[in-house]
Amino acid sequence: MEKQEIQEILQRQRAYFETGATLPVSARKAALRKLYTGIEKQEKQLCAALKKDLGKSASESYMSEIGLVKSEITYMLRHVGRFAREKRVMTPLAQYVSRSFEKPSPYGCVLIMSPWNYPFLLTIEPLVDAVAAGNTAVLKPSAYAPHTAEVMTRLIENCFPAEFVAVVNGGRAENTSLLEMKFDYIFFTGGKVVGREVMRRAAEHLTPVTLELGGKSPCIVDGTANIPLAAKRIVFGKFLNCGQTCVAPDYIYCDETVKPALLRELKKQIELQYGREPLKNENYGKIINRKHFDRICGLIEEKKVVYGGERNADTRQIAPVVMDGVSWGDAVMGEEIFGPVLPVLSYRSLEEAVRRIRSMPCPLALYLFSASRRNISYVKERVSFGGGCINDTLIHLATSAMGFGGVGESGMGSYHGKHGFETFTHRKSIVDKKTFPDLPMRYQPYAAWKDKMIRLFVK
Repeated sequence: MEKQEIQEILQRQRAYFETGATLPVSARKAALRKLYTGIEKQEKQLCAALKKDLGKSASESYMSEIGLVKSEITYMLRHVGRFAREKRVMTPLAQYVSRSFEKPSPYGCVLIMSPWNYPFLLTIEPLVDAVAAGNTAVLKPSAYAPHTAEVMTRLIENCFPAEFVAVVNGGRAENTSLLEMKFDYIFFTGGKVVGREVMRRAAEHLTPVTLELGGKSPCIVDGTANIPLAAKRIVFGKFLNCGQTCVAPDYIYCDETVKPALLRELKKQIELQYGREPLKNENYGKIINRKHFDRICGLIEEKKVVYGGERNADTRQIAPVVMDGVSWGDAVMGEEIFGPVLPVLSYRSLEEAVRRIRSMPCPLALYLFSASRRNISYVKERVSFGGGCINDTLIHLATSAMGFGGVGESGMGSYHGKHGFETFTHRKSIVDKKTFPDLPMRYQPYAAWKDKMIRLFVK
């Protein structure tokens, strides 16, 4: 799409927003209901597209993408009326007689830039929050998942006029054009490198941003953990979508006394969940492109592989890999893996593990498997991370009742449910002052009795 076309879309959206058409809660609910119906009608096409782009099965597509979007819409339909109400707050005595309140107001025209790994979820879920908050939106899906982007474009065109919600497809040229324009809010999900560029471009217009990035999310397994259950849930969280999940357990950091048992259970669980030949499992996905496939293969040290690792370059598939004897200096520990490779490292004491994790950039997620309340409290209090689970993986994302977001280098801002509504909302703080009485103490000329009155009220 040419830059001029994108500029015209933005201008039309600004004009539409100025009409006030997105402001009534009834209009927001109607738009969300239409989107929900549209998703139901396009579900088969969405599943087929996700299969083409990422090899996802219909079950995985619904569980980890389509169903979560529908759940977010349902949540917003139930709660948006309450979220959008003015909220009265206490008025200081010095402002007598008046009413103080906060009025939630949409930012205006927002830009949502999404990645390829969960192309439907990470495009449409932020859109749900933006629409619920009363904004117009331009969506920029990843060019690396073209089939899903095509179905999403049809979905959006069927549900919304372009002056309300529009999709801009394309690659770097379109990204550059969009970031040169002044939006009222930018919501970006992706990697740190592009995230820095988004923030830099947004700063030129003083545009507020939310950045959902990533990082090396640790999975701690202590000596009290239920090892069979831990292995089962780690295998699910790590190898879902072939490890191409921003909150996947990037590596296991386990108590050295339980590592042998954990390795045995990991191997067992991979076979139970994916079969002895995962590459022949029709429900096992694929790597998004050849460049990413080659990068992941370059992180695998064959001499440290203790299970799996079969590859098919033609189908861009890598069977689940477990690596042992890994050191912090290895290539696999130098970057976010974002693939089906699971390094296992060990520690002698939990304090040692926490010191190591704290010395690294804050992760987007942290997982802890433990039966010790002391250990759980220690890790929760001592380690900074975006979100996570105790004795499970990934599921902290699957609720609209909690916000999801990063901290430090793993991102800024959050969304889902009320947090998502607040992300795309500015709260106007307003004092409605009555015309009588008009207390004289704040006006010049100042006097001693006025100072006494001020000190009486303001302290």
